[in-house]
Amino acid sequence: MSISKLSQIDSNAQIGKNVTIEAFCVIDGDVEIGENCWIGPHVTIMNGTKIGNNCKVFPGTVLGSIPQDLKFEGEDSLLEIGNNVVIREYCTVNRGTKANFKTHIKDNTMLMAYVHVAHDCIIGEHSVLVNNVNLAGHIEIGKYVIMGGMSAVHQFVKIGDYCMIGGGSLVRKDVPPYVKAAREPLSYAGVNSIGLRRRGFSNKQINHIQDIYRILFVKGYNTRQALPIIETTINATAERETILDFMRQTDRGIMKGFRQISS
Repeated sequence: MSISKLSQIDSNAQIGKNVTIEAFCVIDGDVEIGENCWIGPHVTIMNGTKIGNNCKVFPGTVLGSIPQDLKFEGEDSLLEIGNNVVIREYCTVNRGTKANFKTHIKDNTMLMAYVHVAHDCIIGEHSVLVNNVNLAGHIEIGKYVIMGGMSAVHQFVKIGDYCMIGGGSLVRKDVPPYVKAAREPLSYAGVNSIGLRRRGFSNKQINHIQDIYRILFVKGYNTRQALPIIETTINATAERETILDFMRQTDRGIMKGFRQISS
């Protein structure tokens, strides 16, 4: 363990083995840091923060600050960060509210510089939020998602597994699994075939997903019309059920379908 004497660490904080804490950090008492973590200089970790093993937190980051939510009444809540998470410079991550009492960043996730994650968000495993992504409260992001830089996401939005969101996007509606989303307003830009191949999906699986999204986004059906057509004409698979479950559970509605951009 290597802890700089120039840092201010509450004696009640729980610090794991082989943790390095650089100069000018402030760590509150109700904080847990797992083993083999590196906490860079000028990091602030506030009450209610739990960090897993093998994490790296870069300079200027603030973790576990209270929500920027006028409904917050000082209730005890958590920021839970999984294992092997990298949080780059000047990120801000708020803890939860009584809505679900926890903000959760899951294993193997990377937040690049200046990312903001608001209260009660859930970010799935192996996801990457590129520089300056801003998440409002109560957002759910699935696993293996890439959020392009400068993107902003409206509160309560859900983004499915294996999605890729184009840089500079304004995400106001839910984005179903396995797709690319871009343009303004945010629209379907195809299946994330490169990302899926990298994650071991076969060409047969990718073609199957494309068949589903042709019905949903390309052929001009609305969601209510598309769902029964998908159920009756597309073979039942894990991918089909994942998409249908996501569509049935949407609260904010789904992003727009394919749009031809005029030159």
